[in-house]
Amino acid sequence: MKILAIDPGTEKSAWCGYDRVSRSARTGLVMNNATLGYELRYRNLMPECDVLAIEMIDSYGMRVGRDVFRTLMWIGRFIELAYTGQAADRVVLVTRRAVKLHLCNSPRATDANIRRAVLDRFASTGGGSEPEIGTKDQPGPLYGIRASGSHIFAALAVAITWAETEEGEEVAAID
Repeated sequence: MKILAIDPGTEKSAWCGYDRVSRSARTGLVMNNATLGYELRYRNLMPECDVLAIEMIDSYGMRVGRDVFRTLMWIGRFIELAYTGQAADRVVLVTRRAVKLHLCNSPRATDANIRRAVLDRFASTGGGSEPEIGTKDQPGPLYGIRASGSHIFAALAVAITWAETEEGEEVAAID
């Protein structure tokens, strides 16, 4: 089963194509504009995925700003893109809280905790200080993921969470 996971943002969004069987990942960061459809459709990410898992914003009863609403708008656009392109069999929304609870067993987990939990799920076969990522000479299973790519790790965390739990709010098809 192939999962396309997205960590949405206001201007850029990270994506991760994750193969549940081979436990391999392709990742990237795209601008939320006209290049979005090209990146996701024509790089053969959406047509080959079984599930589109999108990180969903959770409500904590607090005031939110413009950035939250802009991110929500982009979540809707991703859903629309999936259904109008008939790309994914299923679209699911996975909350950040679900990711934290699944990977770290704590709703108070930080980005660093999540990153470490993701790295711990992959073999330490590469070189360097993070052998799961590795180096050019000794690449690990996650080679190519930027060490500073917190949004990319968030997308990978969404993919892993859904792959291991298959929990998330299913989105109804758009007519």
